[in-house]
Amino acid sequence: MRRTWAVILAPYLWLVLFFAVPMALIAKLSLSHTVLAMPPYAPRLDLSHGLDGISAFLGGLSGATYARLTQDRLYISAYLSSLGFAGVATAILLLIGYPIAYGMSRFGAGARQALLLGVILPFWTSFLIRIYAWIAILKPAGLLNQGLALLHLPPLQLLNTDAAVIIGLVYAYLPFMILPLYAVLEKQDESLIEAAQDLGCTPLTAFWRVTFPLSLPGLAAGALLCFIPMVGEFVIPDLLGGSKTLMLGRTIWTEFFADRDWPAASAVALALLATLIVPIALFQRQQAKVLS
Repeated sequence: MRRTWAVILAPYLWLVLFFAVPMALIAKLSLSHTVLAMPPYAPRLDLSHGLDGISAFLGGLSGATYARLTQDRLYISAYLSSLGFAGVATAILLLIGYPIAYGMSRFGAGARQALLLGVILPFWTSFLIRIYAWIAILKPAGLLNQGLALLHLPPLQLLNTDAAVIIGLVYAYLPFMILPLYAVLEKQDESLIEAAQDLGCTPLTAFWRVTFPLSLPGLAAGALLCFIPMVGEFVIPDLLGGSKTLMLGRTIWTEFFADRDWPAASAVALALLATLIVPIALFQRQQAKVLS
């Protein structure tokens, strides 16, 4: 009986220690205010004064930082910019990832395994190294402009632009779009397509009336799996975007390490989490459908 309870309580203990407690600390920081000290925030809980210390601590908490987030155009611009980058990149990923996943699902078993390995292969290399490789490709004297010069075409200025951020996001998250789509498309019964064609549907009509509707759970799962982390992405906009590229990941980093405004960084992080609660819930629901 004790072993059964231990097995049941283990995941909950893990969630409390590594999710609930850190989130509570971030929530407390978001209600604090900055001070020129170490750590750079106040109030701090002093239990040596008993109830008076607890009362003073609770009295020092306020929601002023959250009010500042709604008034400062920097945070609003970063928030909207992050949603814009993630939305555009997700749309491009759908346009690219769906044909790839569909094509993979139509190959034989042996070829499908090789193609699936090709999709997963980039994960064997460090994410940071792969993004640095794009700097070598997109820089003014990089591989892209060298190739354009061979074709007698004008060079492109892509590094440190919004376009470079989109390219980096699409490259980094493409496998996360392909894999859920492939999982759904590969399971589809081909006899349904044959039946639709026997009833007079053309191959294209059969695709739109049978294949595409049945693949919507995988499409939704892939879109959410990409959109959710891209909103808070830090590495790609920091390395490929310019100084004017605003995304919440960079804003949080700047507040923590450059401005040392830990309450503002914590409030931005919680505001981002609150925004993503609905997409996360939808992703979990769609993931359950894909696995069922």
